[in-house]
Amino acid sequence: MSDDMDGKHGVQSLEIGMGILRAMVNGQRAMMLKDIAAAADMPASKAHRYLVSLIRAGLVEQDPLTSRYDLGPFALNIGLVAIDRLDRVRLGLTAIAQLRDQINETTALAVWSDNGPVIVRWERPRRPITVNVVTGTALDILTSASGRVFAAWLNNEAVGKLIAKELKAGKTPPDLKTRADVDALLAQVRTDGYSAISDYYLVTGVEAVAAPVFNFRNEITMVMLAVGVKGMFDTSPASPVVSGVKEAAAALSVRLGYTGTPAGS
Repeated sequence: MSDDMDGKHGVQSLEIGMGILRAMVNGQRAMMLKDIAAAADMPASKAHRYLVSLIRAGLVEQDPLTSRYDLGPFALNIGLVAIDRLDRVRLGLTAIAQLRDQINETTALAVWSDNGPVIVRWERPRRPITVNVVTGTALDILTSASGRVFAAWLNNEAVGKLIAKELKAGKTPPDLKTRADVDALLAQVRTDGYSAISDYYLVTGVEAVAAPVFNFRNEITMVMLAVGVKGMFDTSPASPVVSGVKEAAAALSVRLGYTGTPAGS
């Protein structure tokens, strides 16, 4: 058989082994041999032979106490490396473009920097009156929807220092005068799953809605936001804008490997 034919036909035994791994992934838990064989549609004796080889390769491991099989350390390492190599901003750019088409509002991505959130990408809607967002714009913590979302889930020393600095400088809305006020606000953001600024305190007449994007470590990695003109932008909880931003951020989180339990929650 020629090399060309070998390339077209592949290696059947490898494909069978991958079928067993796929069955285990879809099982979402440690499995008994009979359950793996049934899911992979093969006799248990055949599945066992493949599992022995997969264990030797580190792709599968067996619990000696329960005799159940689960993904091994090498399989987990492959998954983590693949996720880590995803270009989060590239994926985010596609996500905010799709969200822009859905809600017809300005959409953007913000990432965390040493000095707080920074806008890294944005998409202009197809409407006559829009809000332009400048790439590279730095946002405050307490006067921006993105800043509040990052502060709600990051909860680290750097965030604490920035919050203290803004409180000391008086760069806060009237209802945020103490750290206790801020903590109550951030707890509400975590409960709601998003933040909305109805009177955007950086630019008069601009409103914003932001939601967190998590990575495979279940940590916040970006914020997705929509920005609009006051009076033309619905920030109520059941509005298409709020639901659209939350759903888009959740879908992007899943794409980045998020499993549903934010770190530190």
